[in-house]
Amino acid sequence: MRQGFGVVVVAVTIGLAACSGRTEAPEAKTMTPQRTKYVEVALTSDLFAKLTDKERAMVPLLIDACREMDAIFWWEGYGDKAALLASIAEPELRRFSEINYGPWDRLNANAPFLPGVSDKPKGAGYYPTDMTNEEFEAAALTAPSFRSPYTIVRRDAQRNLVAVPFREAFAEHVKRAAGKLREAAAFAEDPGLRNYLELRAKALLDDLYQPSDLAWMDMKQNGVDVVIGPIENYEDQLFGIKTTHEGYVLLKDREWSARLAKYAKFLPELQRGLPVPAEYKSETPGMDSDLNAYDAVFYAGDCNAGSKTIAINLPNDEQVQLQKGTRRLQLKNAMRAKFDKILVPIADRLIEADERAHVQFDAFFENVMFHEVAHGLGIKSTINGKGPVRAALKEQAGALEEGKADVLGLYMVAKLKEKGELGDADMTDNYVTYLASLFRSIRFGATEAHGRANLAQFLFFRDMGAFTRDAATGTYRVDPPKMQAAMNALSEKILKLQGDGDYDGVVAFLPKKGTMDESLATDLARLAEADIPTDVVFKQGIEVLEGAGK
Repeated sequence: MRQGFGVVVVAVTIGLAACSGRTEAPEAKTMTPQRTKYVEVALTSDLFAKLTDKERAMVPLLIDACREMDAIFWWEGYGDKAALLASIAEPELRRFSEINYGPWDRLNANAPFLPGVSDKPKGAGYYPTDMTNEEFEAAALTAPSFRSPYTIVRRDAQRNLVAVPFREAFAEHVKRAAGKLREAAAFAEDPGLRNYLELRAKALLDDLYQPSDLAWMDMKQNGVDVVIGPIENYEDQLFGIKTTHEGYVLLKDREWSARLAKYAKFLPELQRGLPVPAEYKSETPGMDSDLNAYDAVFYAGDCNAGSKTIAINLPNDEQVQLQKGTRRLQLKNAMRAKFDKILVPIADRLIEADERAHVQFDAFFENVMFHEVAHGLGIKSTINGKGPVRAALKEQAGALEEGKADVLGLYMVAKLKEKGELGDADMTDNYVTYLASLFRSIRFGATEAHGRANLAQFLFFRDMGAFTRDAATGTYRVDPPKMQAAMNALSEKILKLQGDGDYDGVVAFLPKKGTMDESLATDLARLAEADIPTDVVFKQGIEVLEGAGK
């Protein structure tokens, strides 16, 4: 029995470590990973020193709870972390394995970077690697728990498929995490935060997350926050069902949040104005949605693997979204790190010299912020009886949703600037910054949802003439009127694909692995040759936070 699987799966014959497909020792030959893909950034915040004594006491407890999510995610994404790392003698390879939570390069289409390691299973660690789709579908007909976001699938002693709840599969980890959340709740001065922490601790132990999601939406005044539990479903590339464990510890920037709060009132108007027929925007998003800015002080699990999240739009529960809306959290310090360390150097090489001044942090912040707003707009259920959009589009849903959020976010920025709600800055700032951001995210790779979505956008905008490329310099120039036309056309296309639940249409629209024209591939190669990092990796923890204030 593998650690963390619980007694009900003693007879499991396919352990998570079997996902590696290892056929020889990792030292059989030397491989040098592309460590230059990442630049290390200390995850600090000036806000930490402004916390009350009780709030500061909560932070290390919340970090400890998130560390348990980190441990669970290793089992979900790969298997036995300790065994893998112990088998690697070369420090660089070991560190690269830690960054990727396994032997597959998340920023290179999950290509194995250790010798003797086969391709990553599409189902990651959630399903037996020898399970067929037909076998799963047959089992799911008799037991709905197989389709639960909060179970893993294993084989029993008779090699039948069984669905094991997370609370049993990862019992030791969730018990420790729940204990830390309850300890932190005792220090919570805000009643809403205390209630959320207690309900979230309970959810980790019973896999019933909706009450804590509702409580998270209700709290408004807390200065410290934690996003924790099984949340996103990107790791499950087989069915797009299973959620992965992650955790963020966050400090609210009240000054920046006050600047953002006014935009929530525009959500109904923005929904009504979407460039799509009425039936594709008939739903009304919850009016309790809010926008806030935070500094992130700890990442763990899924959100810390490969590319790092810079904004959050949660909860994912469609019922909660319709009832309460969503919260959009902009992670300002992480966003600034990516802008300074990655986006500006990319623009210096790929954007025409006279347009580089349009690459601005405020435009980057606006684009990312309204990306998150856009997740709550559009339609959640198909208009033709195919059920929820996520169910109809299966494993393609995540990448298309990210594409929707990108282009609708840009559309919303344009509309709010037309209304004079975002100051008098030139919309060209947002268009050029958006194009530079496409290059940044395309580098995440063809298996990462954001990477696929950005490549699809790039190809669509290119084909509509929204930008041009100088063949002599390999630099790009935005055509604002054509960019606006392409933005509207792509918004309509994606919203219709979602509303129709058009799985085949999405497969045709989203680029497949390796789909990239020669000029774009050449331009991205120039970024690698210039040692421009693809993403950040964090130096983080309570010691980093406390040390930064000394």
